[in-house]
Amino acid sequence: MSNIQTYMGKNYDVLTPRVEDVYIVDIAHALSQLCRFGGHTKVFYSVAQHSVFVSRMVDPAFALQGLMHDAAEAYLCDLPRPIKQMMPQYSEIELKNLRVIFERFGVPWPLSPKVQEMDAVALATEARDVMGGMAFPWSPGADPSSDTIWPVKPATAEMLFLDRFDKLCSR
Repeated sequence: MSNIQTYMGKNYDVLTPRVEDVYIVDIAHALSQLCRFGGHTKVFYSVAQHSVFVSRMVDPAFALQGLMHDAAEAYLCDLPRPIKQMMPQYSEIELKNLRVIFERFGVPWPLSPKVQEMDAVALATEARDVMGGMAFPWSPGADPSSDTIWPVKPATAEMLFLDRFDKLCSR
């Protein structure tokens, strides 16, 4: 069985996701509860806040992609990148879920390289601001943003995510 119960009490099948089972409230809530880097941060820093950060850094044409680029983690959890890269089946499932989520909200597919670039900048910025620096080089080629990340509580991150989504979808 590959079904999970979401925050809103919905049934969601992670192996055969359906557009009609995707809800932005489930995504925002779950991402706000997930700590980046497997929890190995100085203070709690959520995937939702990370997503808002990326969305604000990219060109406005890609802002919704930036916000939603990690949305599949709401249903699958956030795995640290080195672990994810060793699990090709997980990556396939993640892509399948992300495509369905993008379809649900009319987000263009595939993910723009511009979003991937800003995700790398976010990673370097997070290393500086929420990890206390890098013990070894794990974000080559990307310099941190001049903006400082100030982690917020999950409820605030959820609200920021939903507000950003509403702003981007009401153009």
